[in-house]
Amino acid sequence: MMLRPESQEQAAFRREVRDWLRDHVPAPLRHATFRPSPEQAMQWYRALWRRGWIAPHWPRDYGGMGASPMEQLILMEEMARAGTPDIPTQGLNHIGPLLIARGSPAQRKQHLPAILAGDAIWCQGYSEPGAGSDLASLSTRAEARDGKLVINGHKIWTTWGHHANWMFALVRTSNEGKPRDGISFVLIPMDAPGIRCRPIRTIAGDDEFAEVFFDDVAVPLENVVGELNRGWDVATAVLSEERLRIGSPAQALRARERLRMMLRATPADQLPAGLREDAALAEVEVQALCAAYLEAAEAGGEGQGGTRQDGVESAYLKLLATDTVHLLLDLVRRVAGPAAALRDPVRQGDDLLDATEMFLQARRLGIYGGSSEVQRSIIATRVLGLPSAGSKE
Repeated sequence: MMLRPESQEQAAFRREVRDWLRDHVPAPLRHATFRPSPEQAMQWYRALWRRGWIAPHWPRDYGGMGASPMEQLILMEEMARAGTPDIPTQGLNHIGPLLIARGSPAQRKQHLPAILAGDAIWCQGYSEPGAGSDLASLSTRAEARDGKLVINGHKIWTTWGHHANWMFALVRTSNEGKPRDGISFVLIPMDAPGIRCRPIRTIAGDDEFAEVFFDDVAVPLENVVGELNRGWDVATAVLSEERLRIGSPAQALRARERLRMMLRATPADQLPAGLREDAALAEVEVQALCAAYLEAAEAGGEGQGGTRQDGVESAYLKLLATDTVHLLLDLVRRVAGPAAALRDPVRQGDDLLDATEMFLQARRLGIYGGSSEVQRSIIATRVLGLPSAGSKE
């Protein structure tokens, strides 16, 4: 599926990607619903790094591919088709691009090569038990003492926090001004004394998340990105990048493969005409998402060191991608019929018939990176000019 004619170079790149993935994706991990163990995931991560495809959206000057948006889309499509396993992406998609844009030379030198090579797994320390969508109300404290920040508090819903080597986190360093003032953005080694992690098992049956506790955790002031007490702007830049990545077609393309595999396993005469039509319309929705992503990525100079816009594009993309994934996986369950009651997938040849696991995993898409309600509010206020919640206008 391509939205515009491919050039000869792009068609050749697609063949190269397809052939390499056919020969190198480990058979037991193809179309795996859950992210593999850290050992398995990082083996695949490093295989992509050695091939030069681990960071297609990073500029070449920092070790990335500098790939065009179309080349990135080709990679997403072919990886979805081949059923490549999930890898940790907080370093690649969140902190890496932020350090390229806003990190100090020392921070870039220390962290970017390790992210690319898979020598460091990163996690994000934003959400807290009392601060999720209302992120500015976070209460984890950090006090400057003798050239260090001493951190006390509690983070939750931290993806792979129990496997990570580093965390990028928001901490409150001052109570002056508005709630979003006095917040700092800091890089924290996860082996620092005083850090405890506890995995959280989700409704899907995985332990992707963890809660992390900080008891007098000391990190150098040099680990602050940007200025002390001015971390809100840094945090929102990460969120904008995160929403763009969540809003990419990658998850929708994986969900579309789930639907196609379920359709292949279902005799055509057992599918009501209305369901076949809904499946065809879902394919159109995926194409619309791909077109929206290409437009936003090209406008932002994606792959060439360009910067994000004001966050509206990423909010729209995240909302569109979330709704598209949910639509596709709802259809998977409808096609499965009574088999949708089965929790575990069934392998049928090269296909994986999964009506439940990915469906349950996808429920979180409407929450992390800013809930769908938050994205609708951003669009309402910044695009439509509607008054914000609580406004007297």
